[in-house]
Amino acid sequence: MEVRPHILSKISMDTFTLLGYSVGGEESVVVAPELDVCFDIGRCPHAALTANNVLLTHGHTDHSVGLVYYFAQRDFQGIEGGKAIVPKRLVDPLENLIRAWGRVDGQIPPYHLIPVTDGDDYEIRRGLIARCFATKHVPGSLGFSVIDVRHKLKSEFTELTGPELVEQKKKGVEITNRIEVPLVAYLGDTAADNYSDLPCVRDAKALLVECTFYEKDHLDRARAGRHVHIKDLPKILEGMNNERIIITHVTRRTHIGAAAKMVRKILPAELQEKTCFLMSREFAPKNDE
Repeated sequence: MEVRPHILSKISMDTFTLLGYSVGGEESVVVAPELDVCFDIGRCPHAALTANNVLLTHGHTDHSVGLVYYFAQRDFQGIEGGKAIVPKRLVDPLENLIRAWGRVDGQIPPYHLIPVTDGDDYEIRRGLIARCFATKHVPGSLGFSVIDVRHKLKSEFTELTGPELVEQKKKGVEITNRIEVPLVAYLGDTAADNYSDLPCVRDAKALLVECTFYEKDHLDRARAGRHVHIKDLPKILEGMNNERIIITHVTRRTHIGAAAKMVRKILPAELQEKTCFLMSREFAPKNDE
């Protein structure tokens, strides 16, 4: 029997990198080292231990099973400060799970669970936030968008000196405009929805979107599990302004090469050029010769 190593795919953007592994029903984990986040945790590959913030979309084991290992290994290696930002309804079950495993292991590792819900913002570090939004998968499931928050001086104050600007601030005058630049949006598992209505998703530089099923006779499977079928993909991507669209969560029922051919047939050319599969070695599907 051939044993295949666990290798994370790598996609490089201008200012950040995405390292991930995503196979439907098996494991989903995407690490963005420069942003200090891990979208879902999968079985917690080594690269995930370096992220101080785990953004957990839902509790299915292929997305969450490595969370206890994440906390235990960081404690073992002397890495402090790890947090899991999780849907509010999962906090109690996850605490019970961590404590139960602590009884098995002999000790409970330090852990920090932060409950969030639709519309919440979580500060990763100064000037960088994770915005939560509801997804259509299981009750309480969430997606996340990591956003670069900047403050630009309003045009009417550009001619003022430093002390003059300080004086305006003392008076309570708002001298800057808040500018949000979405960097990466991760939908996790979801059924089709109008995610392009959300600026933090629509305008993200990179969009990670699941498309689990491809065969015609798998449409019922997609609907039952609240997953995306390729038939849904054009509608989901309509109106998106992303620089790159990265497809995740393909099942082993469909070979990536076959899935890429189907994508070429169903997406318009302008979307094909910027769409890839996380688990493919090629950035974008190429036209058939």
